[in-house]
Amino acid sequence: MTDDKIDLIGLSLNEISETLINKGLIKAKETFRSKQLWHWLYFRGETDFEKMTTVSKDLRKKLKDHFIIQRPKVKSHQISKDGTQKWLIKFPDGSEIETVFIPDGDRGTLCVSSQVGCTLNCTFCHTGTQKLVRNLSSQEIVSQMVIAKDSLSEWNKTKRDITNIVMMGMGEPLYNFENVRDGINVFADDAGLSVSKRRITLSTSGIVPKIEDAGNEIGSMLAISLHATNNDLRNELVPINKKYPIEELLDACKNYPRVKNSKRITFEYVMLKDVNDSEAQARDLIKLISGIPSKINLIPFNPWPGTIYECSDWDQIEKFSDIINRGGYASPIRMPRGRDISAACGQLKSDTKKEKASIKYKKELAKLESERIGRL
Repeated sequence: MTDDKIDLIGLSLNEISETLINKGLIKAKETFRSKQLWHWLYFRGETDFEKMTTVSKDLRKKLKDHFIIQRPKVKSHQISKDGTQKWLIKFPDGSEIETVFIPDGDRGTLCVSSQVGCTLNCTFCHTGTQKLVRNLSSQEIVSQMVIAKDSLSEWNKTKRDITNIVMMGMGEPLYNFENVRDGINVFADDAGLSVSKRRITLSTSGIVPKIEDAGNEIGSMLAISLHATNNDLRNELVPINKKYPIEELLDACKNYPRVKNSKRITFEYVMLKDVNDSEAQARDLIKLISGIPSKINLIPFNPWPGTIYECSDWDQIEKFSDIINRGGYASPIRMPRGRDISAACGQLKSDTKKEKASIKYKKELAKLESERIGRL
């Protein structure tokens, strides 16, 4: 919000309608006005109310008086030699996150962040070395796609660049459930950004109590960051396993609403040399997920400064994949993309740090004092 004006980006169609009605800008029976505005925001990507020519001049003036259409600042934009793109996005409070676009033939995947930092401390993930600063709002989640579409000049195109969305950026989506849910619903709305929920994947490290809620309230595809076949190793790699062990996690997967062969769960498995990549562990993995409609994405480990891990040898990754395929499960190997700009899986991180409450309090006092002096 700027000067008490409401930022429209990230609000649902219902929220926009309710806000316009509550401010007396439209009547309850005039919700078609909200749909006109929605079309300009999310189909055309317009940021200037005056250019919304299907909206009446009177309403355009009122919209300008009460609302803004704001984009966060893009602090940097990098393009990899393989075509992967990464944006470092800075929000008004100074917090920064990274968003990545991965082109692959007719498919283009946008990797979206849900938090600034992360609380889970997965030992193979660079984001895990950055402490959680805060959750992203639904507006900040949606703004990542808006910025990507701006940068790719994708608005109003017949052929899209962004065909898929994965909630696999910075943070644990299920620890920011409501905002992620609301953001995904904006992504999926047919009259706007219109990305089918079958093309949206929510990835979780295993926040078991929220998995069923995700199926019922979000309805996207589900990916599980598994990475180990027993609790001892998973406790080390994914510490949240100590709270929600593998057995509970897999039970939640079996009960995920509408899971079936046509809507399979994806198990993600990072390949760490001499840690979780043996042929015996591949066979254990098949037994572990037996009975769950699923596939297994094998992810060659992407190195980052200070890590203790190495990527498995390519021959070993292929042996691991072959065993799983023979066991009846699809096991694609995710080719590393964007490594040269630190945009690959597990490499995302920003420099934002959580400010101590005492420092934040002093800044607020200084701001109030400055405003008081300005009024004298």
